[in-house]
Amino acid sequence: YVVGQVSGSLGPAAAPAAPLARLFRAAAPPVLVAVPGGNKKRKRTEDGKKVSEEQSSSVIQEPPVKAKKARKKERSEAEKKLSERENALEQADEEDDQKLFQNKAKQKKKASQAITKTVVNSATGATAKQRKRKRVADETADRRTVFVGNLPVTCTVQVLKSLFKKYGQIQSIRFRSLIPAEDTVSKKVAAIKHKVHPNAKFVNAYVVFKEECDAQKALKENGTEIASGFHIRVDTASKTSSHDNKRSVFLGNLSYDIRDDAVREHFHVCGDVVGVRVVRDSRTGLGKGFGYVLFENTDAVHLALKLNNSVLMGRKIRVQRISDKKKAQKSPDQSRAPKDRIDKKKKKEKSCSNDSFVGEKATPLKKSTKPKRLKTIPRSKPGKNK
Repeated sequence: YVVGQVSGSLGPAAAPAAPLARLFRAAAPPVLVAVPGGNKKRKRTEDGKKVSEEQSSSVIQEPPVKAKKARKKERSEAEKKLSERENALEQADEEDDQKLFQNKAKQKKKASQAITKTVVNSATGATAKQRKRKRVADETADRRTVFVGNLPVTCTVQVLKSLFKKYGQIQSIRFRSLIPAEDTVSKKVAAIKHKVHPNAKFVNAYVVFKEECDAQKALKENGTEIASGFHIRVDTASKTSSHDNKRSVFLGNLSYDIRDDAVREHFHVCGDVVGVRVVRDSRTGLGKGFGYVLFENTDAVHLALKLNNSVLMGRKIRVQRISDKKKAQKSPDQSRAPKDRIDKKKKKEKSCSNDSFVGEKATPLKKSTKPKRLKTIPRSKPGKNK
């Protein structure tokens, strides 16, 4: 190359055919490196040598392996019994473990069931105790409570307080047997708003005292006339009421619209009337057609029985004694034995008495002396049995 030829070829005015310009403008061609071929042959020979060495080593080592296998076979025959014993012991241990696990599970179930039973028993015991407490509380409350019947509809809480406050401190007053003017209105709302049915004429109430002795004192107001035509009936709310069947009379076929004072006036002739009770419907307030009258003396009961079929408000009433149910249940069993004994005694007296009627005696039949013939069984012919 001449001086300046390289620089001239690199410039913009260089000829395209310059060899150096091609080198710098076009991409350089890839460089190829040749690999010598003698190395592959060497590697193949080395691999062949290694394989041959391995085969030779395996051929040499085969006989000791076979000997080991034979020894193992010989030992296994001798050790079969030991292995079987070991397996049996392992199975027995597994069975014992399963039994222990099952027993533990059963014990857990029993413990859980016992816990649940104790919880249930404690709950039932608690409920039973609560019920007993409630019963005792109810009984004590009933002993302190007084029932007041046959009150006029216009009666108020203030009137009852003024009547019973002289006997002791009053805890509460509740009105009952109210008939609301409309079916949609409850009895409580009717009592508060005084929306009572126009046909309703009387009301009942409960007066609760703070002490039981005050309630017993308040029974003195039984039979007092609180308003014109309204004699109140005062009694304890507990089951041990002062009602006596010997001094009482049952009334039947009563009018549905009858009032307690009408019954009192009808039976006032027989004696002093302690109380009148006409059984009524709780919804309508009408009578059910029967009731009871309690007198002061048992002599009045005999006079009241004479008023049976007497007319009261256009009806013939039925007057009867009140019999105790317990005695009625016991009497038939006890009364049978003496009656039977009396009947037997009467029969014996009749048979022994000389005045008893003797009928004609029948002549007995004569027994025949002829001997009875024995029944003979007909013999079968020999030809028929064949």
